[in-house]
Amino acid sequence: MLAGRIMIRSSLVRTLQDRGYIHQCTHLAELDAAAQAGVVTGYIGFDMTAPSLHVGNLVQIMMLRRLQQSGGKPIVLLGGGTTKIGDPSGKDESRKMLSDADIAHNMASIRGVFEKFLIFGDGSTDAIIVNNDDWLSKLGYVEFLREYGTHFTINRMLSFDSVKLRLEREQPMTFLEFNYMLMQAVDFLELNRRAGCTLQMGGSDQWGNIVNGVELCRRVDGKEVFGLTTPLLATASGAKMGKTAAGAVWLNADMLSAYEYWQYWRNAEDADVGRFLRLFTDVPLDEIERLEARDGAAINDAKIALANAATAMLHGAEAARAAEETARATFAGGGAGAALPTVETPRAEIAGMRVADALRRAGLVESNGEAKRHIKAGAVAVNNIAITDELAALSDGDIDAENIVKLSVGKKRHALLRAV
Repeated sequence: MLAGRIMIRSSLVRTLQDRGYIHQCTHLAELDAAAQAGVVTGYIGFDMTAPSLHVGNLVQIMMLRRLQQSGGKPIVLLGGGTTKIGDPSGKDESRKMLSDADIAHNMASIRGVFEKFLIFGDGSTDAIIVNNDDWLSKLGYVEFLREYGTHFTINRMLSFDSVKLRLEREQPMTFLEFNYMLMQAVDFLELNRRAGCTLQMGGSDQWGNIVNGVELCRRVDGKEVFGLTTPLLATASGAKMGKTAAGAVWLNADMLSAYEYWQYWRNAEDADVGRFLRLFTDVPLDEIERLEARDGAAINDAKIALANAATAMLHGAEAARAAEETARATFAGGGAGAALPTVETPRAEIAGMRVADALRRAGLVESNGEAKRHIKAGAVAVNNIAITDELAALSDGDIDAENIVKLSVGKKRHALLRAV
């Protein structure tokens, strides 16, 4: 197989190429040769800015999965140290500063999701998790500048998009943020020394930071290492991955139900189905070609296959089956499937609750104003009956024999209030 003018021989690079992960690579031929010759150890960093990662982070997790599937060793780098600084890449303003307690909480909450995608252990290709605070917090500032600062020029740092775009938009960048790329470069150097890591991967907005790490390893230790980035991910219509009208598509089940996660993939645009199957599932490539060739109403079968495969990987096969059954009951039969997002609510509160308040309580809208706009547009239903009065309220009679009230916004977003 050829990638540009390079004959690809390794399973790793061939898989990344065939499934659409490669955007830029510092030394693709050399990386291919290294992967052909033995175990490649690679890492991706994740800052701890929220209690859960979201779908926008998923392509990076899948890259680590592909590395392990191809005989490499993945390292999950949790940014306990870099989160204290804040990555300016792709940001128009400074990130909110988090306390040590916030970072520790987020780290504990996020760790478990990686176990759904990677095999951890002590073997040569088993994944490991590290925290860059283990070394960054031990660097004295003067010593840090003396040891590593001489390897970076201001001219070069100003040329990177993460800095240049912020300045072009006349948005301030703090000196603290300006140091982020140095710290990320040191991460690569430390992981190369500690674990023999020779590959850093990330999104396309990380290219400058990754190149800095590659160059630092060469300058300080004379080591040849590699950097690889994925394309900027957006939907076919240009929307940012991981965002919906209802908010972020979180990976933690306590922040987004398996059903809502399933629905996110089921609602993919037709033009995205094949690409998403390659990036976010293990469905074989020949099966993907068969699925993406469908058109008209038949493309919905491919979307269901995508939703089932993606949901099973994160939440388990049973949760994926339940989500599909719930969707069928909800959309085909007008019922209320068991996997719909459910909010337990005192029965006395339901009777007399404004529908707008109920929608907000169920997480279908973020504000009463948004709820009223949907009601005015004729998009809201209670138990499949349209609501057109912005001041409408629920009654005890809306609670069915199973003690639930079904709320809907549009044809695709549903939730239940369960009377307790």
